[in-house]
Amino acid sequence: MMNIFWLKMDLKGISLFGFVCGLAFFLQIATADLSYSVPEESRPGFIVGNIAKDLGLDASNLFTRKARIDTEEVSQHYCEIDLKTGNLVVRARVDREELCGDKISCMVKFELVLESPLELHRISLLIQDVNDNSPIFPKETVNLEIRESADKGAKYRVSEAHDVDVGQNTVKDYILQSNEHFVLSIRDNNDGSKSVELLLDKELDREKEHDLHLMLIAVDGGNPQRSGTANIHVTVLDANDNAPVFDQATYKASIPENAAVDTVVITVSASDADEGINGEVTYEFSRISERAKKIFSLDTKTGEIKVIGSLDYESNSKYEMRIDAKDGYGLSSDSKLVIDITDVNDNAPVIYMKSLMNPILENIFPGTEVGIINVQDRDSDTNGQIHCSVQQNVPFKLVPSIKNYYSLVTTGQLDRELVSDYNITISATDEGSPPLSSSKTVHLSVADINDNPPVFEEQSYSAYVTENNKPGSTLCSVTARDPDWRQNGTVIYSLLPGEVNGASVSSYLSVNGDTGVIHAVRSFDYEQFKNFKVNVMARDNGSPPLSSNVTVSVFISDVNDNSPQILYPSSDRNSFMTELVPKAAHGGSLVSKVIAVDADSGQNAWLSYQIVSSTDPGLFTIGVHSGEIRTQRDISESDSMKQNLVVAVKDNGQPPLSTTCSMYLIISDNLAEVTELKE
Repeated sequence: MMNIFWLKMDLKGISLFGFVCGLAFFLQIATADLSYSVPEESRPGFIVGNIAKDLGLDASNLFTRKARIDTEEVSQHYCEIDLKTGNLVVRARVDREELCGDKISCMVKFELVLESPLELHRISLLIQDVNDNSPIFPKETVNLEIRESADKGAKYRVSEAHDVDVGQNTVKDYILQSNEHFVLSIRDNNDGSKSVELLLDKELDREKEHDLHLMLIAVDGGNPQRSGTANIHVTVLDANDNAPVFDQATYKASIPENAAVDTVVITVSASDADEGINGEVTYEFSRISERAKKIFSLDTKTGEIKVIGSLDYESNSKYEMRIDAKDGYGLSSDSKLVIDITDVNDNAPVIYMKSLMNPILENIFPGTEVGIINVQDRDSDTNGQIHCSVQQNVPFKLVPSIKNYYSLVTTGQLDRELVSDYNITISATDEGSPPLSSSKTVHLSVADINDNPPVFEEQSYSAYVTENNKPGSTLCSVTARDPDWRQNGTVIYSLLPGEVNGASVSSYLSVNGDTGVIHAVRSFDYEQFKNFKVNVMARDNGSPPLSSNVTVSVFISDVNDNSPQILYPSSDRNSFMTELVPKAAHGGSLVSKVIAVDADSGQNAWLSYQIVSSTDPGLFTIGVHSGEIRTQRDISESDSMKQNLVVAVKDNGQPPLSTTCSMYLIISDNLAEVTELKE
C-alpha cells in the first residue's frame, strides 16, 4: 500500500527594477511520502515501482531535473531511479538479516530529490523477509551426562536453535529422533523464546547402555521449509539432580558507546544446590551474534562480562544474547542479557554539496538559487540537531528548505569586475555537549565575456626533483583559472622558448597542454646545476585569445651518488708519498693528514675518517672529522721504522659511500738513515 501527501509552498520575490514591468520569481518546494516493499535478495534491476507514475510526474523530465535517489548512509544505497522510465529499481543485493538483524520490521528510508524547482519526496522501502536461512543450533553436538538413577520425567534442557529470518520463517517446531528413553518437551517463554527439554520417558540402565546418540531437528515455518540438526550424545552416569539457577531471568545493562576496552558491563550469577563438582558453575554464551562476540567477553568462572571491542551506537544500539550456566555434569539453565548502548556526541555534522551552479553570471538577480547543500549528523536526539550558517562577508545566504536541505542563494547584485571568485564557508554545529562542528568551503566563479586572461592559482611554482630521476617523471602541476565562459575559459598550457644551461628548455621539460602537468624529459645531475627556471604560458580559446605567464622554479636535490675523493695522499700509482715521523715524537703529535672532498652536498658530503688497518694498531690514531693522523703514545726504539696505514673515508649518505687510501710513514730523523726506502 502506498500513502502520498503533498505539501507546497510559494515564495514570491521582490521586484528588482522600478520600470513598467515588475519581475518576480518563485521557489517551489514539494514533498510527498511514498511507501514500497521488496523481497530481500531481489536481483539487481528488479522493478520496485514506478515513482514517476505514483507522483504524477512526466518521466521525460526526470533527466533535466537531475532526479536522483539520496540516502544518509552510503552503505544503504540499494535502489536507483531509471531516468528513462521513472521506475524505482533494485541497485544492489539486499540482505535483510545483515541490514536489520532480528528486527521484525526492516525499513530503509531514502529520498528522491528533483531540482528546478527543488522537490524532495521521502521514500520508505520495506524489506520483506524470505526464508533464506536455516535454523542453527549453538553447538552441532550437545553432550549430556545423566545418572542412571534419574527418575522418569526428569528434564534436560537443550539450547534452542536460532534462525536469523523473522516471522513465519523463523524456528517453529522441533522433532526428536525416535528412541525408547526420551521424548521432547517444548515450552514457550514470556520473551518469545522456547525452552527445549528432553523428558526422560524410560529409566536408564548404565549396564545395558553406556552411551545414547539422538538427533534433534529444528524446522522453520517457511516455504519451502528449512531445517537444522544437532546431535545429542548422552553419557549415562550416577546422579546430579540440581541444575544451576540464575538470580535473574533477564539481565539488563546500559553502557555509553565510548566505553573503554575492559569496562565491566555486568556480572551474571547462578547458584547450584549440589555440592562438589555437581555444584561448580561455569558460564558460556549460548546464543550470541558474530558481531557481539567481537565486542563482549564472558569470564567462564565469575560470570563477568567485559567490553573487548569498539562500540558504535550508530551501527548497533542494542545487543541481546543468552548465557548458559552449567554444572560439572552438564545440567544447565540460561538467562537473557540485554545491553543498551547509549549515544554520545561523537559524530560531527557532515556537509554535502548536492548541487552547485559554477560559474555564475554576473547579471543574475538577487535571490537566485546557485546551490543546494545537505547536512547530516549520525548522532541521535539533541546530539543530531544541527544549526547551519554561512560567513557574513559574502553576498550569499542559506535558506532552509526541506528537512536538512538548504538552498544557497544570492543576496545582492554581483559585479565580476569587482569580485570574480567567492570562497563561501558553510558551518554546521550540532547541539551536543560539548557541541561538534564542521565547515565546508565552496568556490564560485563569476563569468563574463573574454576580457580576462587566464590567471594562475599561484604567482610562481616550485618543483622539487631528486637527481638521477627517470625521464618522463612528473615534477609538478600548474593550474590557471579563467573566469570567462565556454571556450573563452578553456585554458591551454605551453612552455615559452628559452634556454637552460645552454640547451633548449624543451630538451629538459614538457607540459601537458590540457592538464598543466610538467614532466622531466631527461635525467638531471645535481653536480651540473642545482636549479633553473622556465616560463609556462596559459592561453584561453577566446577570440582574440588572451594569455598569461608564470615562472616555474625547478630545484634539484642531491642524492649520494659520489664517493669521497681523496686529495692527499695522492691515489696516483706512479707516485709514492711517504711521511717522516721523528723518533722523538711524543703522544698526540701531528704526523700527517688525509684530505678528502665529496662532490655531493649536505649530509651526503659529511665525511668521517677511520683507520681500518695499520702496522702497529696502537701507535697512531686519526681524527674522525679532521683526518689528522697523530701518535697515540711516545715513539719507542722497538717500533718498526716502516708504518703502513689504510684509511677509510666515508660520507654520511644513505646508503653511505666510502673510499680507502694507504699512508706510508717512516720513523726516522734523517732520510739518510733509511736504507730500505726503495722497498
